[in-house]
Amino acid sequence: MPEPHGRQGRPALHELLAVAEEAVDEAVGWLSSAGAEWSATRFKASGEEVTDADVEVEARVTRVLEARTPEIPVVGEESAAAPDAPLPSRCWLLDPIDGTMNFTRGAPMYAVSLAYAENGVPLLGLVHAPSLGRRWSTGPAATGSMAEAAVACQLRRAVVGVSGTGSGSAHTRRFLNRLQNEAYRLRMQGSMALDLVGVAEGWLDACVCIAPKPWDVAAGVALCRERGYAVLGAEGRAFSFDSPVLVAGGAARALADLWEGS
Repeated sequence: MPEPHGRQGRPALHELLAVAEEAVDEAVGWLSSAGAEWSATRFKASGEEVTDADVEVEARVTRVLEARTPEIPVVGEESAAAPDAPLPSRCWLLDPIDGTMNFTRGAPMYAVSLAYAENGVPLLGLVHAPSLGRRWSTGPAATGSMAEAAVACQLRRAVVGVSGTGSGSAHTRRFLNRLQNEAYRLRMQGSMALDLVGVAEGWLDACVCIAPKPWDVAAGVALCRERGYAVLGAEGRAFSFDSPVLVAGGAARALADLWEGS
């Protein structure tokens, strides 16, 4: 398969999506047959769990991306030089296993999350949940109506996904206490990527991702925006990767206000 190129030598999004599919296919194929020894847990300096499978999936996806699109750097969770370093103007953003804690415990809510971004804006996203046998991506085959997606919903009637609650800050605790009281129901699936998929697909009315990193949410942001859902950050502004919080869905505005007021 030749290296993809669009206008003026730059790959078109549909060509990049084909590369993303190829890269994720290669890694998921390996993961499906990996033995239990690959899921043994160790801890990063940050206190987050990581496994050899996280590292191997990242390496396999990265090899395909570097071979197919050598001009686009890959920023992956397990190999990023610094979590808060500025992103390249064009890059792939990869979370090899979003929901590692679920993966290590045999729970199915984990996913490979891959996005392409330009100037901090995710333009393409692909999320694959191996244990669920499901894949979601931006592009012509995407489901959902932008007109339907744009309908707001009241927080008191909203089922809200929540992830990233481990920070334990006083502000986070106040926000979660208020959210528990004001939302219809909360769901904690343990994967930011799958919470955002839930919004895009309609399983969730909204979601909150606390302290998200670019690779955690980039693919899901692209999916939600393509389907017409609001994706906001701090102060109710359009979400950017330097925001301490992400809220998405029909109740995004109410959630942003709740965050600011907590």
